[in-house]
Amino acid sequence: MNMNHALLNNRAAHNNETKLKTEQVSLFYGTFQALRNISLDIREKAITAIIGPSGCGKSSFLRLFNRMNDLIIGARVDGRVVIDDTNIYDRDIDVVELRKRVGMVFQKPNPFPMSVLENVAFGPRRHGKKNRHELEGIVERSLRQAALWDEVKDKLGQSALALSGGQQQRLCIARVLAVEPEVILMDEPCSALDPIATLRIEDLMRSLSSDYTIVIVTHNMQQAARVSDMAAFLMMEKDRAGILVEYGPTSQIFTNPQDKRTEDYITGRFG
Repeated sequence: MNMNHALLNNRAAHNNETKLKTEQVSLFYGTFQALRNISLDIREKAITAIIGPSGCGKSSFLRLFNRMNDLIIGARVDGRVVIDDTNIYDRDIDVVELRKRVGMVFQKPNPFPMSVLENVAFGPRRHGKKNRHELEGIVERSLRQAALWDEVKDKLGQSALALSGGQQQRLCIARVLAVEPEVILMDEPCSALDPIATLRIEDLMRSLSSDYTIVIVTHNMQQAARVSDMAAFLMMEKDRAGILVEYGPTSQIFTNPQDKRTEDYITGRFG
């Protein structure tokens, strides 16, 4: 697989400030260890791609940052997960407020069965915004940020389920943006989309990264090379626990990896 062409579009990492970090984090589901001793600093206002073979814990790692794993019975986290110097697993953390700061876009578009406008207004309403004029302003701003406004401005009262798959995914991104997060997690956000819709989402990610910290899980090596500033390669040990093999600037990971296991995965020798 030749990545050089894809890397032409890869941007240099443009911010060295750390927004998120994991410190010796291990994740357990009951007695099964899903992640082992992962320490990683994620840069503010940059795109970090999490890559690796199926089953190595990429999505589990992503869900650490908004405590979505809490919803799984028997889940336990050892170590520290930090956002802006705060350990988000401290007992006094307000998880609702955390998920406002750290939004998530899922693999398949999941618009609510309501109008386009009500989808985007849903989060701000839950967080106490009631003024109709203010809500309409938030909806327009969010849809513009998600590069969707021009396509739906005359359909705001129509069902979101009538939109195309790519439009639905951008609507879900707008729904996240409406509550003004600092971090956006994306779990294979293009895997259910066609190539044209995928490129639109990638363009959107690049434009959003000037204002937001973005962490994306992807199986698509070309996508990781195209959109991300930093890349983390995870793989499984023999007991199926996910470990961090290598982390660095995307250009280095794809053209000059420091670990042979990374090179073998990038070149398709395994995974």
